[in-house]
Amino acid sequence: MIIPVLSYKYYQRSLQYKKNIKIQRFQLEYKSYNKMDVSRRKFRQEQYSSINYHHSEYERRGSFVAACSAFRKIDVDQYNEDNYKEDECGESQSPPSIEALKTVLRNAPISSRNQMVKDAALNVVMQVLLSMKSSQIEEAVNALDRDHLDILMKYIYRGFETPSEGSSGQLLAWHEKVHAVAGVGCIVRVLTDKKRV
Repeated sequence: MIIPVLSYKYYQRSLQYKKNIKIQRFQLEYKSYNKMDVSRRKFRQEQYSSINYHHSEYERRGSFVAACSAFRKIDVDQYNEDNYKEDECGESQSPPSIEALKTVLRNAPISSRNQMVKDAALNVVMQVLLSMKSSQIEEAVNALDRDHLDILMKYIYRGFETPSEGSSGQLLAWHEKVHAVAGVGCIVRVLTDKKRV
């Protein structure tokens, strides 16, 4: 263990040495610049200032031209009331409640050992399930794949364990639709799985 420590110390010393050399070079260049005669310094300053002047003049002219032609890029017809288009909710887009259900099931804390996290996730899932109308249940179930249906069935059974006011009827409707799509295999997989939600 002595060798790495020594090599690290030598490495630090070499870095410090390189840093000192850079500082010394900079100081020498700065001193030589200060020793330069005044006329050469003034000539350099004038040379650089004239370049900067022409550059800034060009920028001013360019920005003026751009400002004069910027009005042509505005589409005036977009502000007309007759051209207003509503957002179309097509068949390819699913309602936000179905997207919320997919997101909650995708991020289910199945492998977590923290019961508070699982209870919080259950509350969120129950809010999503109970907020959906009975006409949307079948559409939501058809939008899920097999793994998400199994997780949903786990949450349905967990909701039966902790019933709230008016939740049993809604959960039975969800159970019926999931059973119709996933079959008895979904129930068997949920009851035999050791990972709980």
